[in-house]
Parts: sequence; structure tokens; C-alpha cells
Amino acid sequence: MSKTAFYDAIPVMEHISKHGFEAYFVGGAVRDYYLQRDIHDIDIATSATPDEIEAIFEHTIPVGKDHGTINVVFEGDNYEITTFRTEGDYDDHRRPNDVQFVRSLYEDVARRDFTINAMAMDTSFKLYDYFEGRHDLTAGLIRTVGDPNLRFAEDALRIIRGLRFQSQLNFEIDPNTFEAMRNAASDIAYLSIERIIAELDKLLKGSGIEKAFSAIQSINLLAHVPYFNQYQWQTLSLSEPLTLVQFLALLYLLEGKKAHIKTLKLSNQTLKEADVLYSAVSELQSIQSKRDLQIWLYDYGITLAQTILDLRPLFQNHGIMLPSPLFFNATSVHSLYEQLPIRSRKEIPIDGKVLMEVLQQPSGPWLKQALRKIECAVITQETLNTQSDIIEWVKLNVEV
Repeated sequence: MSKTAFYDAIPVMEHISKHGFEAYFVGGAVRDYYLQRDIHDIDIATSATPDEIEAIFEHTIPVGKDHGTINVVFEGDNYEITTFRTEGDYDDHRRPNDVQFVRSLYEDVARRDFTINAMAMDTSFKLYDYFEGRHDLTAGLIRTVGDPNLRFAEDALRIIRGLRFQSQLNFEIDPNTFEAMRNAASDIAYLSIERIIAELDKLLKGSGIEKAFSAIQSINLLAHVPYFNQYQWQTLSLSEPLTLVQFLALLYLLEGKKAHIKTLKLSNQTLKEADVLYSAVSELQSIQSKRDLQIWLYDYGITLAQTILDLRPLFQNHGIMLPSPLFFNATSVHSLYEQLPIRSRKEIPIDGKVLMEVLQQPSGPWLKQALRKIECAVITQETLNTQSDIIEWVKLNVEV
């Protein structure tokens, strides 16, 4: 198990210890260390209060001081250091009413969501595991710290987080934990849609998506999520990882684009990509000739074509048929795409002004249609891509 990711943070922890306080690696970094997964973020917890952290370091930023987190700039690097804490009551199933700083590592990890996230390590890589998280990692088990009903009543997001971990790690969920998820599923309605979508996005991409999505269906989770609750998602079957964009496009293809999608508060880019994938698959279903496929590839590009090829099993499992693999396959689409004479309308040496002069017609709706006809003719090599050849083709084939 690689320790490289932790080494850079050890000096800042040793600096804390030198001033008489405890400091530990906690949370996801410790979990992923034991799972031999890539470690991206190092979380440090300490017995020092935020004021004490500010006192012992020269450069600090109070990014979340009220909740115990101080950003420390140490030897040119930034570290988020959080004071051991316990939490008050949760009145809204989302966040504690208050936090209390404590000196005990045990009290700090006891408030965490799942056992696999409640482990800690010191700078010597000694493990502090009060809730058998290491055992659960070995067993491939998602289990809450303490009473699962209490954990989910505190923060309903933990339900989706647990399912997300199941998907990412391909773990099973402890039966008591799963039953508590089922009982608290309706509390999802208290969460902000941004938090839900962030977790769902990660969940969909996990290697264990099949069992995680089956769990979502079992506890009727999406019935409590805006927009998604309009779909008959109980009939979906997800066996391979996919993106949020692909998930949305699948729903569009099955039942159309429902109202109120803005309630998801997705970026315009995400919505645009989902619309494009939906349109591409819809148009692909009516393709019957090489000419049709050439124009489709020009319009949508080889990257999207390959994405759709990769998603063929998903689409077919839901009755969304694509052209025959004998016709629409990786070899044929790559070959046709490479043979396209142009990749953009900008490459055509004629524009609306020239076209109006040639046909001696004023601007109007016909112009857009004519330019599209020219574009398709060049793509399918009905005319060479020169101005003179295009003009001759226009005289014979374009009526105003």
C-alpha cells in the first residue's frame, strides 16, 4: 500500500504535535489507503481548536472556522485542518444545529457516517479503528457508525452517500443499514438538489452500479427526488457505469423530456450534452443508407458515434434499437468519418451572399434550406467542394 500521498502532510502534522496537540489522517484517505485506491485529498483532524491552529501557524485562512476547519498554508502547500468535534441535534435532516469542539479522537469519529470512513491514522501509520471499519473493508460492507436510524435521521444525504459508496466500491450494504435507508428514504426531500445530483453523478459512474441502482429501486429513492419522480424509472436496468448525461438521455428516449428539468439545477453544458445525445440516437434509429450515415456522422462526430456504440447494450436492453451491427459498427463509422470531404460548413467555399447572386434571389427562408442541401451534397460527394462545381450543382438541384 503506497504511503506517498501522506508524506507531504506529515510535516504539518508534526508541527501540530510539537505544540502539544494530536493530529491524524482521517476519512476517505485512510479508507482508500487500505483499499489500495488512488488518494486525491488528505483530511487532517486535530485536538487543537481553530484558534490554537491559527496561533501555531503563520499563514492561515478561516475557510470554515465556525465548523472547525482552518486552511493552513505550510511550506508552500495548503492543508485543511479540522478540529475534533461533536454535533448537536439535526432539525432539518441536513445539517447540525451546532458543533462542539472536543479533544477526543473517539468522539470525533463516532459522529461520522460509515465505519469505513471512521478510521484514523497517525504519522507512523498506526490505525485507530474504534468501529471495525477495517473489518468492513475486508468484508466489502457498508455499515453505519452506531444506530443507522439515527445516522440517517441526522443527515438524509448519508443514504445516497451509502449507495454511492456501494457503487464505487462494489460493496454490499449491511441489512440493518439498508432497512434504515428504506425507512428514511422520504427524508431525501429535505436535501438541496445540488447535493443529491453531486452524489448521483458519482454513483452512476461506479463499477457496482448494478447493485446500487437495484438498491435505489428497492427503497423507492427517486420517488423523492424532483424531476426524476416523473419517470417510470423502476423499469430501468443499469448494469454498466454511465454518466449523468447518458442517464438523462436514456430517460428522454424512453419517455420524452419531462417538464421542470430546471429543478435539477444542472449546468447548461450538461443539459446541452443530454439533448445532443438524445437527438443523435433518435435520428440514428431512422437511418437506412450509407448516405444517411455519412450525414449523421458529419452532424454528430466520431466521438459521439463511439459513445453510442459503447452504449448499445444499454439501449437495446431498454428496447431502443440502433442500426444493425453489420452496418453501424466501429470499423464502418471510423472509415466513413475519415472519408468525409469536410468536417464543418466553414470549409465550403460558398456562402449565402454568393448563392443569392447566383440565383438572383433576395434573402429568405429558402437560403438556409439551400445551404443545408449544398452541405449534404458535398458530404456525400454529389459535388466536389469547389465554388464552381457547387454553383453548377445548385443550378441543377436547388429550386427557390
